[in-house]
Amino acid sequence: MIGRFLCAAAVVALTACGQGQHFDKTQQYGANPVLPEPHEELIADVGVAKVVGWKDGETPDVPAGFKIEAMATGLSNPRNLLPLPNGDVLVVESRNEGIEPVDRPKDPIRDFIMGLAHGSSGGPPPESNRVTLLRDANGDGKPEARTVLLKGLNAPFGIVEGGGNLFVAATDAILRYPFTPGQTAISAPAQRIVDLPAGPINHHWTKSLAMSPDGSKLYAGVGSNSNAMERGSEAETNRAAVWEVDPTTGSYKVFASGLRNPNGLTFYPGSQTLWAVINERDELGPNLVPDYMTSVKPGAFYGWPYSYYGHHVDPRVKPQRPDLVKRAIPADYALSSHVAALGLTFYTGSTFPGGFRGGGFIGEHGSWNRKQPNGYKVAFVRFAGGRPVGNPITFVSGFLNGDGEARGRPVGVAVDRTGALLIADDVGNTVWRVSYVGKGRPA
Repeated sequence: MIGRFLCAAAVVALTACGQGQHFDKTQQYGANPVLPEPHEELIADVGVAKVVGWKDGETPDVPAGFKIEAMATGLSNPRNLLPLPNGDVLVVESRNEGIEPVDRPKDPIRDFIMGLAHGSSGGPPPESNRVTLLRDANGDGKPEARTVLLKGLNAPFGIVEGGGNLFVAATDAILRYPFTPGQTAISAPAQRIVDLPAGPINHHWTKSLAMSPDGSKLYAGVGSNSNAMERGSEAETNRAAVWEVDPTTGSYKVFASGLRNPNGLTFYPGSQTLWAVINERDELGPNLVPDYMTSVKPGAFYGWPYSYYGHHVDPRVKPQRPDLVKRAIPADYALSSHVAALGLTFYTGSTFPGGFRGGGFIGEHGSWNRKQPNGYKVAFVRFAGGRPVGNPITFVSGFLNGDGEARGRPVGVAVDRTGALLIADDVGNTVWRVSYVGKGRPA
Protein backbone atom coordinates (compact mmCIF):
# COMPACT_ATOMS: atom_id res chain seq x y z
CA MET A 1 0.00 0.00 0.00
CA ILE A 2 2.76 2.44 0.98
CA GLY A 3 4.72 1.54 -2.14
CA ARG A 4 1.71 2.25 -4.35
CA PHE A 5 1.26 5.59 -2.58
CA LEU A 6 4.88 6.58 -3.16
CA CYS A 7 4.74 5.67 -6.83
CA ALA A 8 1.46 7.51 -7.28
CA ALA A 9 2.81 10.52 -5.43
CA ALA A 10 5.93 10.53 -7.58
CA VAL A 11 3.81 10.45 -10.72
CA VAL A 12 1.83 13.41 -9.40
CA ALA A 13 5.09 15.22 -8.70
CA LEU A 14 6.40 14.54 -12.17
CA THR A 15 3.21 15.55 -13.94
CA ALA A 16 2.85 18.66 -11.79
CA CYS A 17 6.13 20.03 -13.04
CA GLY A 18 6.62 23.16 -15.02
CA GLN A 19 4.25 25.46 -13.18
CA GLY A 20 7.05 27.96 -12.56
CA GLN A 21 7.92 31.13 -14.40
CA HIS A 22 9.23 31.36 -17.95
CA PHE A 23 12.72 32.57 -17.21
CA ASP A 24 16.04 33.20 -18.93
CA LYS A 25 18.52 31.49 -16.63
CA THR A 26 21.41 33.51 -18.09
CA GLN A 27 20.04 36.41 -16.04
CA GLN A 28 21.34 34.56 -13.00
CA TYR A 29 25.03 34.58 -13.90
CA GLY A 30 27.51 36.76 -12.07
CA ALA A 31 27.46 39.10 -9.11
CA ASN A 32 23.89 40.44 -9.50
CA PRO A 33 21.50 37.61 -10.37
CA VAL A 34 17.85 38.29 -11.12
CA LEU A 35 15.81 36.84 -8.25
CA PRO A 36 12.11 36.26 -8.97
CA GLU A 37 9.56 36.19 -6.17
CA PRO A 38 9.63 32.96 -4.15
CA HIS A 39 6.69 30.59 -4.43
CA GLU A 40 6.48 27.52 -2.25
CA GLU A 41 4.42 24.63 -3.58
CA LEU A 42 2.90 21.58 -1.91
CA ILE A 43 4.87 19.55 -4.44
CA ALA A 44 8.00 21.22 -5.77
CA ASP A 45 8.75 21.68 -9.47
CA VAL A 46 10.49 18.47 -10.46
CA GLY A 47 12.43 17.24 -13.45
CA VAL A 48 14.32 13.98 -13.10
CA ALA A 49 16.71 12.64 -15.72
CA LYS A 50 16.41 8.89 -16.04
CA VAL A 51 19.83 7.26 -15.70
CA VAL A 52 20.89 5.22 -18.74
CA GLY A 53 24.70 5.33 -18.57
CA TRP A 54 27.20 5.50 -21.41
CA LYS A 55 27.01 3.18 -24.40
CA ASP A 56 30.18 1.85 -26.01
CA GLY A 57 31.88 4.61 -27.95
CA GLU A 58 29.93 7.45 -26.32
CA THR A 59 31.75 10.32 -24.62
CA PRO A 60 30.81 13.78 -23.40
CA ASP A 61 31.21 16.73 -25.75
CA VAL A 62 34.08 19.23 -25.60
CA PRO A 63 34.94 22.36 -27.63
CA ALA A 64 36.89 22.21 -30.87
CA GLY A 65 40.60 21.72 -30.24
CA PHE A 66 40.01 19.52 -27.20
CA LYS A 67 39.80 15.75 -26.81
CA ILE A 68 37.96 13.79 -24.13
CA GLU A 69 38.66 10.17 -23.27
CA ALA A 70 37.78 7.79 -20.46
CA MET A 71 40.73 7.44 -18.09
CA ALA A 72 38.96 4.78 -16.00
CA THR A 73 35.61 3.03 -16.27
CA GLY A 74 33.71 0.52 -14.15
CA LEU A 75 34.16 2.54 -10.97
CA SER A 76 31.56 2.71 -8.19
CA ASN A 77 30.27 6.24 -7.69
CA PRO A 78 33.49 8.22 -8.29
CA ARG A 79 32.95 11.55 -6.58
CA ASN A 80 36.30 13.28 -6.14
CA LEU A 81 39.84 13.32 -7.52
CA LEU A 82 43.34 14.06 -6.29
CA PRO A 83 46.17 14.09 -8.86
CA LEU A 84 49.59 13.52 -7.26
CA PRO A 85 52.95 14.95 -8.37
CA ASN A 86 54.20 11.54 -9.58
CA GLY A 87 51.28 11.12 -11.99
CA ASP A 88 49.10 8.92 -9.80
CA VAL A 89 45.46 9.94 -9.55
CA LEU A 90 43.44 9.13 -6.44
CA VAL A 91 39.72 8.57 -7.04
CA VAL A 92 37.30 8.80 -4.13
CA GLU A 93 34.42 6.37 -4.68
CA SER A 94 31.62 7.08 -2.26
CA ARG A 95 28.05 6.23 -1.41
CA ASN A 96 25.98 7.43 1.52
CA GLU A 97 24.29 4.42 3.12
CA GLY A 98 22.13 6.41 5.56
CA ILE A 99 18.36 6.84 5.23
CA GLU A 100 16.82 10.07 6.45
CA PRO A 101 13.70 10.03 8.61
CA VAL A 102 10.45 11.31 7.12
CA ASP A 103 9.71 14.76 8.56
CA ARG A 104 7.20 16.04 6.00
CA PRO A 105 4.55 14.34 3.86
CA LYS A 106 6.48 15.25 0.71
CA ASP A 107 9.77 13.75 1.93
CA PRO A 108 9.07 10.23 0.55
CA ILE A 109 8.42 11.82 -2.84
CA ARG A 110 11.74 13.67 -2.66
CA ASP A 111 13.59 10.51 -1.66
CA PHE A 112 11.99 8.52 -4.49
CA ILE A 113 12.95 11.21 -6.99
CA MET A 114 16.52 11.46 -5.72
CA GLY A 115 16.86 7.69 -6.01
CA LEU A 116 15.84 7.89 -9.66
CA ALA A 117 18.28 10.75 -10.23
CA HIS A 118 21.16 8.66 -8.90
CA GLY A 119 20.26 5.52 -10.80
CA SER A 120 19.06 3.40 -7.88
CA SER A 121 18.21 -0.08 -9.12
CA GLY A 122 17.01 -1.67 -5.91
CA GLY A 123 19.61 -4.44 -6.12
CA PRO A 124 22.74 -4.78 -3.98
CA PRO A 125 25.14 -1.97 -4.94
CA PRO A 126 28.75 -2.71 -5.92
CA GLU A 127 31.51 -2.00 -3.41
CA SER A 128 32.22 1.69 -2.93
CA ASN A 129 33.44 3.93 -0.07
CA ARG A 130 37.10 3.56 -0.95
CA VAL A 131 40.01 5.38 -2.58
CA THR A 132 41.24 3.87 -5.84
CA LEU A 133 44.68 4.70 -7.26
CA LEU A 134 45.24 5.09 -11.00
CA ARG A 135 48.91 4.94 -11.97
CA ASP A 136 49.70 7.00 -15.08
CA ALA A 137 53.49 7.22 -15.00
CA ASN A 138 53.92 8.48 -18.57
CA GLY A 139 51.02 10.98 -18.45
CA ASP A 140 49.17 9.66 -21.48
CA GLY A 141 45.86 9.30 -19.63
CA LYS A 142 45.90 5.51 -19.93
CA PRO A 143 46.74 4.07 -16.50
CA GLU A 144 49.23 1.23 -16.39
CA ALA A 145 47.84 0.00 -13.06
CA ARG A 146 44.83 0.37 -10.80
CA THR A 147 44.79 -0.54 -7.11
CA VAL A 148 42.62 0.06 -4.05
CA LEU A 149 44.57 2.44 -1.83
CA LEU A 150 42.01 2.54 1.02
CA LYS A 151 38.72 0.74 1.62
CA GLY A 152 36.02 0.43 4.24
CA LEU A 153 35.58 4.18 4.64
CA ASN A 154 32.40 5.87 5.82
CA ALA A 155 31.11 7.86 2.85
CA PRO A 156 34.38 9.69 2.02
CA PHE A 157 34.50 12.77 -0.16
CA GLY A 158 37.26 15.31 0.56
CA ILE A 159 40.91 14.32 0.07
CA VAL A 160 44.22 16.23 0.27
CA GLU A 161 47.89 15.26 0.59
CA GLY A 162 50.80 17.01 2.26
CA GLY A 163 53.50 16.79 4.90
CA GLY A 164 53.87 13.04 4.53
CA ASN A 165 50.18 12.42 5.13
CA LEU A 166 46.98 11.73 3.25
CA PHE A 167 43.88 13.38 4.74
CA VAL A 168 40.41 12.03 3.96
CA ALA A 169 37.16 13.67 4.99
CA ALA A 170 34.69 10.87 5.64
CA THR A 171 31.13 11.89 6.42
CA ASP A 172 31.78 11.75 10.18
CA ALA A 173 35.47 12.63 10.63
CA ILE A 174 38.71 13.88 9.11
CA LEU A 175 41.17 10.98 8.96
CA ARG A 176 44.96 11.05 8.61
CA TYR A 177 47.15 8.32 7.13
CA PRO A 178 50.95 8.32 6.77
CA PHE A 179 51.52 8.43 3.02
CA THR A 180 54.23 8.97 0.45
CA PRO A 181 53.31 9.41 -3.23
CA GLY A 182 54.22 6.16 -4.96
CA GLN A 183 52.49 3.90 -2.45
CA THR A 184 49.81 1.72 -3.99
CA ALA A 185 48.13 0.66 -0.73
CA ILE A 186 47.85 1.99 2.81
CA SER A 187 47.86 -0.54 5.63
CA ALA A 188 48.39 1.83 8.57
CA PRO A 189 45.29 2.50 10.68
CA ALA A 190 43.57 5.86 10.38
CA GLN A 191 44.24 8.58 12.92
CA ARG A 192 40.99 10.39 13.64
CA ILE A 193 41.80 14.11 13.74
CA VAL A 194 38.37 15.55 14.47
CA ASP A 195 34.76 14.40 14.39
CA LEU A 196 32.47 16.04 11.85
CA PRO A 197 28.69 16.46 12.23
CA ALA A 198 26.95 13.31 11.02
CA GLY A 199 24.66 10.95 12.93
CA PRO A 200 21.36 9.30 11.98
CA ILE A 201 20.18 12.50 10.28
CA ASN A 202 22.93 13.58 7.90
CA HIS A 203 21.18 15.51 5.15
CA HIS A 204 24.28 16.81 3.36
CA TRP A 205 26.80 14.05 3.83
CA THR A 206 29.62 15.13 1.50
CA LYS A 207 32.45 16.81 3.40
CA SER A 208 34.80 18.74 1.12
CA LEU A 209 38.41 19.31 2.18
CA ALA A 210 41.22 21.74 1.39
CA MET A 211 44.67 22.43 2.82
CA SER A 212 46.07 25.91 3.34
CA PRO A 213 48.99 26.79 1.05
CA ASP A 214 51.47 26.45 3.93
CA GLY A 215 49.98 23.14 5.09
CA SER A 216 49.20 24.40 8.59
CA LYS A 217 45.40 24.25 8.40
CA LEU A 218 42.66 22.11 6.90
CA TYR A 219 39.32 23.49 5.76
CA ALA A 220 36.24 21.27 5.76
CA GLY A 221 32.87 22.00 4.19
CA VAL A 222 29.95 20.86 6.35
CA GLY A 223 26.53 21.11 4.72
CA SER A 224 23.22 21.80 6.44
CA ASN A 225 21.04 19.12 7.97
CA SER A 226 17.91 20.26 6.14
CA ASN A 227 16.70 22.31 3.23
CA ALA A 228 15.67 25.41 5.19
CA MET A 229 16.04 24.57 8.91
CA GLU A 230 12.81 22.56 9.05
CA ARG A 231 14.50 20.25 11.60
CA GLY A 232 15.17 23.11 13.99
CA SER A 233 18.29 25.04 14.92
CA GLU A 234 19.75 22.33 17.17
CA ALA A 235 20.10 19.95 14.20
CA GLU A 236 22.19 22.63 12.48
CA THR A 237 24.85 23.07 15.17
CA ASN A 238 28.17 23.84 13.44
CA ARG A 239 26.62 22.98 10.07
CA ALA A 240 26.12 25.02 6.90
CA ALA A 241 29.68 26.17 7.47
CA VAL A 242 33.32 25.87 6.58
CA TRP A 243 35.50 24.68 9.45
CA GLU A 244 39.13 25.58 10.01
CA VAL A 245 40.98 22.64 11.58
CA ASP A 246 44.47 22.29 13.04
CA PRO A 247 45.66 18.94 11.62
CA THR A 248 48.12 18.49 14.50
CA THR A 249 45.82 19.02 17.47
CA GLY A 250 42.36 18.52 15.97
CA SER A 251 41.17 21.85 17.35
CA TYR A 252 38.71 23.64 15.08
CA LYS A 253 36.58 26.73 14.69
CA VAL A 254 33.83 27.80 12.32
CA PHE A 255 35.66 29.80 9.66
CA ALA A 256 32.54 31.01 7.80
CA SER A 257 28.84 30.21 8.16
CA GLY A 258 25.46 30.52 6.43
CA LEU A 259 26.67 28.33 3.53
CA ARG A 260 23.97 25.73 2.92
CA ASN A 261 26.16 23.08 1.27
CA PRO A 262 29.78 24.14 0.59
CA ASN A 263 31.78 21.94 -1.77
CA GLY A 264 34.82 22.17 -4.03
CA LEU A 265 36.94 23.95 -1.43
CA THR A 266 40.18 25.15 -3.02
CA PHE A 267 42.60 28.05 -2.66
CA TYR A 268 43.02 30.41 -5.57
CA PRO A 269 46.49 29.80 -7.06
CA GLY A 270 49.21 31.92 -5.50
CA SER A 271 46.90 33.38 -2.86
CA GLN A 272 45.53 32.87 0.63
CA THR A 273 41.93 33.15 -0.63
CA LEU A 274 39.68 30.13 -0.18
CA TRP A 275 36.92 29.54 -2.73
CA ALA A 276 33.98 27.15 -2.78
CA VAL A 277 30.82 26.33 -4.72
CA ILE A 278 27.58 26.32 -2.76
CA ASN A 279 24.31 24.45 -3.30
CA GLU A 280 21.54 26.81 -2.25
CA ARG A 281 18.05 25.94 -0.93
CA ASP A 282 15.26 24.22 -2.85
CA GLU A 283 11.47 24.37 -3.04
CA LEU A 284 11.06 28.10 -3.63
CA GLY A 285 10.45 27.62 -7.32
CA PRO A 286 12.45 26.48 -10.36
CA ASN A 287 14.38 29.77 -10.49
CA LEU A 288 15.26 30.19 -6.83
CA VAL A 289 17.76 30.09 -5.33
CA PRO A 290 20.83 30.36 -7.59
CA ASP A 291 23.73 28.15 -6.62
CA TYR A 292 26.97 30.08 -6.51
CA MET A 293 30.75 30.27 -6.40
CA THR A 294 32.30 32.53 -3.80
CA SER A 295 35.45 33.43 -1.97
CA VAL A 296 35.01 32.34 1.64
CA LYS A 297 35.84 35.22 3.95
CA PRO A 298 36.85 34.50 7.55
CA GLY A 299 34.05 35.27 9.99
CA ALA A 300 31.55 35.98 7.21
CA PHE A 301 27.87 34.94 7.28
CA TYR A 302 26.27 34.14 3.91
CA GLY A 303 22.62 34.04 4.91
CA TRP A 304 21.43 30.45 5.19
CA PRO A 305 18.77 29.72 6.32
CA TYR A 306 17.35 33.16 7.07
CA SER A 307 18.14 34.88 3.78
CA TYR A 308 19.77 34.42 0.40
CA TYR A 309 21.96 36.71 -1.69
CA GLY A 310 22.37 39.13 1.14
CA HIS A 311 19.09 40.36 2.56
CA HIS A 312 16.46 38.41 0.58
CA VAL A 313 14.48 36.81 3.41
CA ASP A 314 13.31 33.18 3.18
CA PRO A 315 9.69 33.43 4.40
CA ARG A 316 9.56 29.75 5.45
CA VAL A 317 12.13 30.01 8.24
CA LYS A 318 10.81 30.39 11.78
CA PRO A 319 11.78 32.20 13.90
CA GLN A 320 13.17 34.96 11.72
CA ARG A 321 16.53 36.51 12.62
CA PRO A 322 16.70 40.07 11.26
CA ASP A 323 19.95 40.58 13.15
CA LEU A 324 21.63 37.82 11.14
CA VAL A 325 20.00 38.90 7.88
CA LYS A 326 21.55 42.32 8.41
CA ARG A 327 24.99 40.67 8.65
CA ALA A 328 24.56 38.45 5.59
CA ILE A 329 26.82 39.15 2.61
CA PRO A 330 26.04 38.19 -0.99
CA ALA A 331 28.06 35.63 -2.92
CA ASP A 332 30.66 36.62 -5.50
CA TYR A 333 29.24 34.83 -8.53
CA ALA A 334 25.87 33.18 -9.23
CA LEU A 335 25.76 30.04 -11.39
CA SER A 336 21.93 30.01 -11.87
CA SER A 337 19.38 27.95 -9.98
CA HIS A 338 19.68 24.30 -9.01
CA VAL A 339 22.77 23.39 -11.04
CA ALA A 340 24.04 21.45 -7.97
CA ALA A 341 27.66 22.54 -8.20
CA LEU A 342 29.83 19.99 -6.38
CA GLY A 343 33.32 20.45 -7.82
CA LEU A 344 35.68 23.37 -8.35
CA THR A 345 39.27 23.62 -9.55
CA PHE A 346 41.35 26.47 -10.93
CA TYR A 347 43.38 25.91 -14.06
CA THR A 348 47.07 25.89 -13.17
CA GLY A 349 48.35 23.95 -16.18
CA SER A 350 50.14 25.24 -19.26
CA THR A 351 48.74 23.07 -22.05
CA PHE A 352 45.30 24.71 -22.45
CA PRO A 353 45.06 28.02 -24.31
CA GLY A 354 46.08 31.03 -22.25
CA GLY A 355 42.55 32.29 -21.66
CA PHE A 356 41.95 29.35 -19.35
CA ARG A 357 44.85 30.19 -17.03
CA GLY A 358 43.59 30.91 -13.52
CA GLY A 359 39.94 30.35 -14.44
CA GLY A 360 37.57 28.06 -12.61
CA PHE A 361 36.15 24.74 -13.81
CA ILE A 362 32.92 23.77 -12.03
CA GLY A 363 31.35 20.31 -11.90
CA GLU A 364 27.58 20.85 -12.06
CA HIS A 365 25.89 17.63 -11.02
CA GLY A 366 22.51 18.75 -12.36
CA SER A 367 19.07 19.83 -11.19
CA TRP A 368 16.02 18.03 -9.89
CA ASN A 369 14.00 21.02 -8.58
CA ARG A 370 12.96 22.37 -11.99
CA LYS A 371 11.28 20.87 -15.05
CA GLN A 372 13.84 22.16 -17.54
CA PRO A 373 17.21 20.65 -16.57
CA ASN A 374 20.01 22.91 -15.49
CA GLY A 375 23.62 21.99 -14.89
CA TYR A 376 24.64 18.48 -16.01
CA LYS A 377 27.89 19.90 -17.34
CA VAL A 378 31.32 21.23 -16.53
CA ALA A 379 31.25 25.01 -16.75
CA PHE A 380 34.21 27.35 -17.03
CA VAL A 381 34.37 30.86 -15.56
CA ARG A 382 37.20 33.17 -16.58
CA PHE A 383 39.07 35.04 -13.82
CA ALA A 384 40.96 38.33 -14.04
CA GLY A 385 42.87 39.76 -11.11
CA GLY A 386 41.75 36.84 -8.98
CA ARG A 387 38.03 37.57 -9.58
CA PRO A 388 35.42 35.92 -11.83
CA VAL A 389 34.44 37.90 -14.92
CA GLY A 390 31.92 37.45 -17.73
CA ASN A 391 29.42 34.65 -18.21
CA PRO A 392 30.29 30.99 -17.77
CA ILE A 393 30.87 28.85 -20.83
CA THR A 394 29.82 25.25 -21.21
CA PHE A 395 33.10 23.36 -21.42
CA VAL A 396 32.02 19.72 -21.14
CA SER A 397 28.45 18.73 -22.02
CA GLY A 398 26.55 15.73 -23.37
CA PHE A 399 25.90 14.18 -19.97
CA LEU A 400 22.24 14.29 -20.99
CA ASN A 401 21.38 12.56 -24.26
CA GLY A 402 18.91 13.85 -26.84
CA ASP A 403 16.01 12.32 -24.93
CA GLY A 404 16.95 14.09 -21.72
CA GLU A 405 18.29 10.91 -20.10
CA ALA A 406 21.40 10.99 -17.93
CA ARG A 407 24.41 9.20 -19.35
CA GLY A 408 26.48 10.68 -16.56
CA ARG A 409 26.67 13.45 -13.96
CA PRO A 410 29.90 15.35 -13.22
CA VAL A 411 31.07 15.89 -9.64
CA GLY A 412 34.73 16.54 -8.77
CA VAL A 413 37.14 18.22 -11.19
CA ALA A 414 40.94 18.45 -11.02
CA VAL A 415 43.96 19.34 -13.16
CA ASP A 416 46.62 16.65 -13.55
CA ARG A 417 50.37 17.23 -13.86
CA THR A 418 50.16 17.34 -17.68
CA GLY A 419 47.58 20.14 -17.61
CA ALA A 420 44.66 17.89 -18.57
CA LEU A 421 41.29 18.31 -16.84
CA LEU A 422 39.94 15.28 -14.97
CA ILE A 423 36.23 14.81 -14.22
CA ALA A 424 34.63 12.35 -11.80
CA ASP A 425 31.33 11.12 -13.27
CA ASP A 426 29.45 9.37 -10.45
CA VAL A 427 26.47 8.17 -12.51
CA GLY A 428 28.57 7.10 -15.50
CA ASN A 429 31.10 5.48 -13.11
CA THR A 430 33.91 6.97 -15.17
CA VAL A 431 36.84 9.34 -14.81
CA TRP A 432 37.06 11.50 -17.93
CA ARG A 433 40.21 13.26 -19.12
CA VAL A 434 40.16 16.37 -21.32
CA SER A 435 43.34 17.38 -23.13
CA TYR A 436 44.12 20.13 -25.63
CA VAL A 437 45.09 18.93 -29.11
CA GLY A 438 44.49 22.11 -31.08
CA LYS A 439 47.11 24.04 -32.95
CA GLY A 440 48.00 27.67 -33.31
CA ARG A 441 48.47 30.50 -30.89
CA PRO A 442 46.73 30.02 -27.51
CA ALA A 443 43.66 32.20 -27.03
